[in-house]
Amino acid sequence: MILECPECSTRYLVPDSAIGAEGRTVRCANCRHSWFQDPPPPEPAPPPPVVEPAPVFDPAQPVATVEPERPAFLEPAAIPPVRPAAAPESVLPAPDYDAFAPRPPFRPRRNTSKRWTVIAVLAGLLMIAGVAAIVFLGAPGLLARIGLPIGAQESPLRLKDNPIERRGLENGSELFAVSGQVSNPSSERQRVPDIRAELRDAQGRIVYSWTITPQQRTLNPGGTIDFNSAKLDVPTNSKRLELSFAGEAAN
Repeated sequence: MILECPECSTRYLVPDSAIGAEGRTVRCANCRHSWFQDPPPPEPAPPPPVVEPAPVFDPAQPVATVEPERPAFLEPAAIPPVRPAAAPESVLPAPDYDAFAPRPPFRPRRNTSKRWTVIAVLAGLLMIAGVAAIVFLGAPGLLARIGLPIGAQESPLRLKDNPIERRGLENGSELFAVSGQVSNPSSERQRVPDIRAELRDAQGRIVYSWTITPQQRTLNPGGTIDFNSAKLDVPTNSKRLELSFAGEAAN
């Protein structure tokens, strides 16, 4: 049968068996339009054959000679070119399943690289939070010991040390006493860090050092606090004492 697209009038020569007895949905290969094609009409039943009576031979009647008829040649009708039939496409709903989805007993693969990336990010955030807690919650001496700077700005606090006192004890040991004062010349309340005491020899090398904890951690504007510390049996080659705040270079 010949199908014609109702949109672009493209004609197709399709066998009747491709449409079926109930019809089906087809699509035009030219404009992609889809329509439902009815089944072809049933062919009419052939008429019953006509049985003619056998002629009666009469020997008295002359026999006429009949010349054979020449076959007639029919010219083909002007039929527009028919494009090759496209395979009918049935309109079916999209499948409601994933052909590549994992099925039991298989399990989906775990993305190990993504998991390690998340762990590394969390570890970095925890390290940053720890350093921030050390800086803002008050452990500058600890930062100085592990080699981390406290901050880019120098503390506005000032150190003033008193003369060193060396005193021999009854047990033969020597007491090395250090004292001084911390002042706040600024107009803002300041936090008082630990004080680092360093003893150096004649060549400027450190021979002994320790940390002095202040009596209070905050100092009001214009305020002062005293500090003192004592050690036993310090190296005898110590010639000079240098005091500085933990995390800052010694003056």
